[in-house]
Amino acid sequence: MRCTFRRVGALLAGLAMLAGGTAFAQAWPAKPVRLIVNSSPGGASDLMARVVAAPLGEVLGQQVIVENKPGGGGLIATEFVARAAPDGYTLLLATPVNTLFPYTRKKLNHDPIGSFEPVTILGQASLVLVAHPSLGVKSLQQLMQLTKAQQGSLPYASPGAGSPQNLSMEVILNHHNADMVHVPYKGGGQAVVDLVSGQIKFGVLGIAPALLHVRSGKLMALATTGRSRSLVLPDVPTVAESGVPDFETGQWQGILAPAGTPAQIVDRLHAELARIMRRPEVQKKLEEAGIDDTRTSASPAAYRAMLVAEIKKWGPAVKRAGIQPE
Repeated sequence: MRCTFRRVGALLAGLAMLAGGTAFAQAWPAKPVRLIVNSSPGGASDLMARVVAAPLGEVLGQQVIVENKPGGGGLIATEFVARAAPDGYTLLLATPVNTLFPYTRKKLNHDPIGSFEPVTILGQASLVLVAHPSLGVKSLQQLMQLTKAQQGSLPYASPGAGSPQNLSMEVILNHHNADMVHVPYKGGGQAVVDLVSGQIKFGVLGIAPALLHVRSGKLMALATTGRSRSLVLPDVPTVAESGVPDFETGQWQGILAPAGTPAQIVDRLHAELARIMRRPEVQKKLEEAGIDDTRTSASPAAYRAMLVAEIKKWGPAVKRAGIQPE
């Protein structure tokens, strides 16, 4: 009998907690929400955060404050949010570095999947493979032929070791059983200067720093890396169309909340952000910056599955690139 009373008491306590959590979620938000960005102001991630923060604040009825926490290659911001209270008032603008941490860091104080409640991907900017006209190639297939003819001595530029650009190229090279010499730069801005001048003949960049030079003819776009053709470079085939089946990479941004954030809050954020990303004025602002894919995740669970797949995808590329965790 005593055991039965204990079970009933535990059940009632659990129901009370559930009811309390539901009431809390329905009252949310009662104060401003912080959106943490892992980079300094001015970059693509910061732009995305600021473009969505204002309309999200309007529909929530509370200000959404963008807070930049650069440092540690994105780790400072990530672990700050991982430690935050799961109450819907602290969110992270996640980027590909969040799925690279298992390979680039010896010790993590968070689980890239388990420490968060994924909300949705917001958008993705394709990367672009570009060549100086003097290289004499007009397609990815021609580039691979030249690479093999030069026995792996052809250099390629990227914004840095371990960047999505670097690792994307390693996946492509692995598929073709080819080699190139990686030349890492300290950002896409530095790399594009040497590419335009012809100091280095080929590179993988974000569309934003390359777009003007592609349109002017100073660089030739061989392929883009998204799941579909870029809206700003519609005549350029994707890597998948160019002979690497199912290939898809890019510079994406998404929203993560701390693990344990109530499902009602996560679901509302997902729904509101999906509507915001469909707004023509939002799409126009992002497209001007080269972020041309603003399709959101079908559900929070779909975004979680994408993150898991991203982590799995990068493993072989990191190993091939010889990147050692710090």
